Amino acid sequence: MASPSVINHPQQTAYIRDVAIQGFGSEQVVPEFAPRTASEDFAFLLQARPGSFVFVGNGDSAPLHSPRYVFNDAAIAPAASLWARLAEDYLVKDAT
Repeated sequence: MASPSVINHPQQTAYIRDVAIQGFGSEQVVPEFAPRTASEDFAFLLQARPGSFVFVGNGDSAPLHSPRYVFNDAAIAPAASLWARLAEDYLVKDAT
């Protein structure tokens, strides 16, 4: 079975963009990310629930599935921080 297209929901995409800008500054967030033509099973989740498939920067490297791809370990802490900020912001807003 082929995966459907990944189609982000606008409200959730704007939400994570705002949280990322608050945490890292607008210069660290790509304002308009060009659509990609890739298959991703996350698309099934987006059909069931609103959400947003986002990319966390890894610096200059070969594409993700290339044998020349080099993971940047320095990206782990900022990426984890983004998810923690997102969860905290969501939980605080939900509690008020």
